Amino acid sequence: MEKFVQVETQIIDGNPIGARYREAVKQQALAFKEQYGMAPGLGVVLVGDDPASAMYVRMKQRACEHAGLVSFSHVLPQTATHQEVQKAVDAMNDDPKIHGILVQLPMPKQVNEDEILGCVRAEKDVDGFHPHNIGALAMKGREPLFTPATPTGIMILLEEMGVNLDGANAVVMGRSNIVGMPVALLLMRANATVSLVHSRTRNPQEMVKRADVLIAAIGKPNFVPGEWLKEGVFIVDVGTNKVDDPHSPNGYTYVGDVDLQGAMGVARAITKVPGGVGPMTITSLLMNTLKAAQRQMQAPA
Repeated sequence: MEKFVQVETQIIDGNPIGARYREAVKQQALAFKEQYGMAPGLGVVLVGDDPASAMYVRMKQRACEHAGLVSFSHVLPQTATHQEVQKAVDAMNDDPKIHGILVQLPMPKQVNEDEILGCVRAEKDVDGFHPHNIGALAMKGREPLFTPATPTGIMILLEEMGVNLDGANAVVMGRSNIVGMPVALLLMRANATVSLVHSRTRNPQEMVKRADVLIAAIGKPNFVPGEWLKEGVFIVDVGTNKVDDPHSPNGYTYVGDVDLQGAMGVARAITKVPGGVGPMTITSLLMNTLKAAQRQMQAPA
């Protein structure tokens, strides 16, 4: 009988990785400011008073400041009309000090999110959600101006883990426009063989069991048990799920979509929750804003 050899599982912390990339952004932003007399600028449109959205915007603004970028905010009330939100986006499109635009989601029900995202000029679409950028990402031989922040951060984390994606079996759990679909496209560009697992997938455990690389982004706490995992799998856990925890001072804690204890000794590496993917999302947004600024200033008049 073959003896099971436990794998030494590495916990991947996105904070030091993100800090290293942000320092590189800071140095390039300083050089940009010296050359052009202004810092790369990120414009943020926030509608309503959702506490989580407001917190995310503050985090992004602080990250901009620390990386030598400047942020501009346009905050509208929960009752803002679609036309008012579009007017705010149009103003940022026309402002030469703003090189990238972030529309904080979700929006109130009276605002058509898809139309608003489509109003952001492709060259300022640092979130990578414009149909031009997503369409180019999906086509062979085309290059998007930007790729979405969280999927880009996931790809950086895989690179930092030392994963060889060429020919690897990659399973993506979740097919959202923000994470699942674009990260599947990026993995295919890296020559991985990609499978998407979603709510209608039959026998998801069988697909997960074949994964050399697993991207979990379904928002269900501890959904993937250790028994589903292939020995030596690399896991990026995007899920950040709040669960009751009587042992925590706050009464709750955050867990991922993958059962961490079940993954220990089986997975080769797994990202922290929280603190794995989150820092890389913000870092990728800063990288995209710097890229947007450089491209716009170098474009012929």
